[in-house]
Amino acid sequence: MDQIGAGLAGLFENDRPTVVMGTQSRGSLLGVLTARSVGVGLAEVRKDPGRAADSDAWWETSTAPDYRDQHLQLGLRRSLLRSGDSVLFVDDWIATGAQAEACRALVQMSGAGWIGAAVVVDGLVRSDLRRSLRVRSLLHIRDLA
Repeated sequence: MDQIGAGLAGLFENDRPTVVMGTQSRGSLLGVLTARSVGVGLAEVRKDPGRAADSDAWWETSTAPDYRDQHLQLGLRRSLLRSGDSVLFVDDWIATGAQAEACRALVQMSGAGWIGAAVVVDGLVRSDLRRSLRVRSLLHIRDLA
């Protein structure tokens, strides 16, 4: 299991994240492995976030349509990112880039910096978005054919 976290971190071996970000649920699982490999903390992004207490402070945003043509509400506890952090986004698959774009918006809200998106499978069609998000992958969808 540790190899996949190290593999995702290795996609950005010249960058030094201070935080790994992953979306609930598979992104969070991969994020834990990647964060452990790098020796930093995890910022879990929740889908349809609910506050555990009124005192919870969150950044929230909506995604563009995802692969199911749905808009998701994403949220991140403000205490998980600080201005000046360098954030590596991790997920299992990228198809439309909607969740990664929304997560980058959360990073920008916090004042942190976006390193890029490390994913297991790149199925992104838009090359401009791949460059903008700095997507790197272990596999490309065409490798699975």
